[in-house]
Amino acid sequence: MLKGAESQGAKIERIFLSEWDISGCRECRSCELTGNCVAQDEMQELYPKLLEADYIILASPIFFYGVTAQAKRMIDRCQALWARKYVLKKSPVKEKGTTKRKGWFLSVAGSRGAKVFEGAILTVRYFFDALNVEYTGELTFRRIDAQGAIKKHPTALKEVFRAGQRLATGIGFS
Repeated sequence: MLKGAESQGAKIERIFLSEWDISGCRECRSCELTGNCVAQDEMQELYPKLLEADYIILASPIFFYGVTAQAKRMIDRCQALWARKYVLKKSPVKEKGTTKRKGWFLSVAGSRGAKVFEGAILTVRYFFDALNVEYTGELTFRRIDAQGAIKKHPTALKEVFRAGQRLATGIGFS
């Protein structure tokens, strides 16, 4: 998806959450007073990136019908942004004119279960809402379990590339 967006001139920053030292939310509720998280770790560096991005693509495999622990820690730490928006009634971001920030979820799962992505999609929708990011869709692929197995899927790579192109150009997105 990133390659598709890059092909349309989008500036991309890849963030691998497994390489970031982000602790879990302690539910101390300090963020409800200030709109900021008091935990001092690398999440403090990630907040500005999340708040300044025009597009956010969250990619995560499914583990037990949800996103990975690394993704969930980052999402949970965005409770501060949720508090800023819904408790303190302040926008978490400075709006850029009429440009709407957009988000997309990309995922694979080893299971073929009909509802395997539902929990993760709901989590990602609310994560994007806290960031004032419009959830514009997802691409999900079942029965992709082994590393590199996605390359054998008959349409996945083309679908993901085209979705990246459309996201970067705004074609097909409201």
